[in-house]
Amino acid sequence: MGKRKEFTGTVISAKMQKTVVVKIMRLSKHPKYSRIMKKYIKFKAHDEKGLAKAGDIVKIEETKPISKDKRFRVTAVVKKSATAHIGLKEEI
Repeated sequence: MGKRKEFTGTVISAKMQKTVVVKIMRLSKHPKYSRIMKKYIKFKAHDEKGLAKAGDIVKIEETKPISKDKRFRVTAVVKKSATAHIGLKEEI
């Protein structure tokens, strides 16, 4: 059996029940120009206890499909956000 994928990212939305949207940033090198670029991907993750809020840094782990879009679950809240969770702007 293979190992489950684990990522660390920032919660950008916690408006759903038991679900958070986590934004993962990774660095990649452009094949032709060799420039380092930031690439982002968003995952919906299952948060059973509802501990994660917008702006928190969380660790997510791959799991069996929970719903149509959810394939990850929150394993730990690494760092709580210092803000009062007031409207986090999403950068693209």
